[in-house]
Amino acid sequence: MQLEREQALLESILFLEGEPLEERALARIAGLPIEIVRACLETMTTARRDDPGSGLEVSRVGEAVSLVPKHELWDQLKERYGRRNENRLSRAAMETLSIVAYSQPITRAEVESLRGVSADGMIRLLLSRELIREVGKKDAPGRPVQYGTTRRFLQLFRLNSIADLPKLDQIDEERFTLDG
Repeated sequence: MQLEREQALLESILFLEGEPLEERALARIAGLPIEIVRACLETMTTARRDDPGSGLEVSRVGEAVSLVPKHELWDQLKERYGRRNENRLSRAAMETLSIVAYSQPITRAEVESLRGVSADGMIRLLLSRELIREVGKKDAPGRPVQYGTTRRFLQLFRLNSIADLPKLDQIDEERFTLDG
């Protein structure tokens, strides 16, 4: 009975926060031991997934968790609650984002080498949308900035980690590989 109350508390916190929370932050906010939080989240994940009457599920984004609409309901919800047309990414932006995702860490010049065109505008757009971020500097002349994807990228594409990206076939894999 007590565990149900703690699950309800965690569910309420996740709903009110609206953004993914790491387990430790969730434990701190709820005033619960991390072991209880983990046990509750495990139970909530299974219960929500298996309950056809539940419209939400617990989603993991890296080390963080959030409440999201069930995947099978998204087609009905995305028109109203999904990204609006003005927030959609162009084909060029998606291509640039794919290159960064599959080749990270990667410099602007390396993106341009793979795309065959300037990437300045696309890099700026993806940075402003918080889909990519600076992750370091390459040990090369001029120490160019290297880019990688963000937690927001994982959340938007419903991935737990970058390892969950769809696997590339051999042709695409060659396309995302830098020569030299």
